Amino acid sequence: MEYDFAAGEILLINKPLDWTSFDVVKKVRNTIRVKKVGHAGTLDPLASGLLILCTGKFTKRIDEIQGQEKEYTGTIRLGEETPSYDRETAVTETRDISHITPEAITAAASTFEGTMEQVPPIYSAVMVDGKRAYDLARKGKSAELKPRTITIKAFDITAIEGAEVYFRVICTKGTYIRSLAHDLGEALGCGAHLSSLVRTRIGDYRLENALTIEDIQEIRRRQLEAANESNS
Repeated sequence: MEYDFAAGEILLINKPLDWTSFDVVKKVRNTIRVKKVGHAGTLDPLASGLLILCTGKFTKRIDEIQGQEKEYTGTIRLGEETPSYDRETAVTETRDISHITPEAITAAASTFEGTMEQVPPIYSAVMVDGKRAYDLARKGKSAELKPRTITIKAFDITAIEGAEVYFRVICTKGTYIRSLAHDLGEALGCGAHLSSLVRTRIGDYRLENALTIEDIQEIRRRQLEAANESNS
């Protein structure tokens, strides 16, 4: 496949764990030597999976892509709460889960399907009085985040191994899976946090068709080699 990054491409990237979405944008921008690069929907550093980058003229489609349905898989750890609702912050409270049955977990998850109001995590990029909520949280300051309307189209429990609950979620734009994990823990009365997350789909774009950062570097290397050969 031939890529014209400057004219415009929609790039499906498999975001590495611990990278921010901007880390990926910066790396790709520096690799392909195109200034006009943006992502269509952020992924937390502790999440991996599908991140869509648009270059050139296709940056005009970012909002359209960002608004499409999302699908995730991951794990929720019951009995342990963290301020960030994931592994970014240390566990601050543990609770007994010996009484929690698989049937109770599945039943609780099903109550979250449908349209609802969801409060974003305090450790999120939501703007509060001109500042990112996570910046306030990391300084120990409290912030009141407004709930937003989301739709959970599916919240399937796919496996349970001890305290780890494996799931699949299909949802609309703006859904925080970390908040969903936290809220599931509250519904079960044992607390919980998101222990892993992979975005597998955005609309019709799928993770299995995504490129790695190394793939992008290799594509660019071949382009430069071809250009040098044609000029020699």
